[in-house]
Amino acid sequence: RGETPSRKKAEHERREEASVNTTTGQQTHQARMESPLKLAIVVKVMGRTGSRGQVTQVRVKFLDDQNRLIMRNVKGPVREGDILTLLESEREARRLR
Repeated sequence: RGETPSRKKAEHERREEASVNTTTGQQTHQARMESPLKLAIVVKVMGRTGSRGQVTQVRVKFLDDQNRLIMRNVKGPVREGDILTLLESEREARRLR
């Protein structure tokens, strides 16, 4: 790429700054690993989506909050009654077209 040593050093420092959480002083990837996983049960399979139909859109209900339903996209085989482990539970999939 033809980077000068000073440019490489600046890039390295920028990456180190980005990887340290300022509130805790810990690495951000460690902080992400501590976030709780959410378990959700598939209530209804809505349909297939994606350019080749490789993604299934499902409606899930959280096991810890029974009255909360959201739509999620799932890659791979899935059917009603399956339990999903969600790394992120705030994001909801857009509706199927």
